[in-house]
Amino acid sequence: MSLIVASLNSGSNGNCYYVENGDDAVLIDAGISSRETEKRMKRMGLSLKKVRGIFITHEHSDHIGGVAKLSKRHKLPVFITQATRLRGRLKLEDSLYHSFEAHKTITLGNLSITPIPKLHDAADPYSFVVASEQVRVGFFTDTGTPCEHLINSFAQCHAAFLEANYDEDMLEYGGYPYALKNRIRGGLGHLSNKQALALFLQHRPAYMSHLFLAHLSNNNNTPKKVKDLFDPVAGTTEIVITPRDKETKLYHIRASERLPNLKKIFKSEQLSLFR
Repeated sequence: MSLIVASLNSGSNGNCYYVENGDDAVLIDAGISSRETEKRMKRMGLSLKKVRGIFITHEHSDHIGGVAKLSKRHKLPVFITQATRLRGRLKLEDSLYHSFEAHKTITLGNLSITPIPKLHDAADPYSFVVASEQVRVGFFTDTGTPCEHLINSFAQCHAAFLEANYDEDMLEYGGYPYALKNRIRGGLGHLSNKQALALFLQHRPAYMSHLFLAHLSNNNNTPKKVKDLFDPVAGTTEIVITPRDKETKLYHIRASERLPNLKKIFKSEQLSLFR
């Protein structure tokens, strides 16, 4: 069994990630327009008919900008907390709205999606870990601090989308207002390249095949800076920089080592939908 993943867009101009197991798929965030989502998926040979739901991390516009229209056009369930829905002022059809709770796994077909609390300046922000059998992929962006939830989840993933938002010197000496600089580098903002690197070096599992570095700032970072930092220490992990203006190719993530029982990791009850 493998998971197939791709980034449709990643950055402050819009975020949307795709993951499937061959039969079932989900989107993590829908921050680009419905039309652009459809166009990019079509270019990759992907069908929205496989998508069983959209999972929303938090209410900032670059994560929810296209979700209402996409959900309505394709009758896609949206998994979002009530606090995030209210703060984002999202108008969703009641029949397509589903809330969730921290660490309570949701099952859609043969995909299991576990919400992980994170630190960000939003109403009720979450990361997600998507699993199919023993293969696990984490989606960890928009988090100000590598908290215990992030560390524990990252250490169990065969692949991860991890934020590397800013280069510390570019942010410090750039033209952003002082208050905005502090918001970005504060404990509820974003991860720097160095923070992401430290997490990777200290907590990556030996079987992590891919690291997708995501949500790079257009003004305070460059793909070259990120690649130059990670490539020399990547080892057997393939480093992929997710672009902010187009989709990536499709990547197949396979299990190379058996993982511990998921129930023991999350100590959660499982919520099963659409079986």
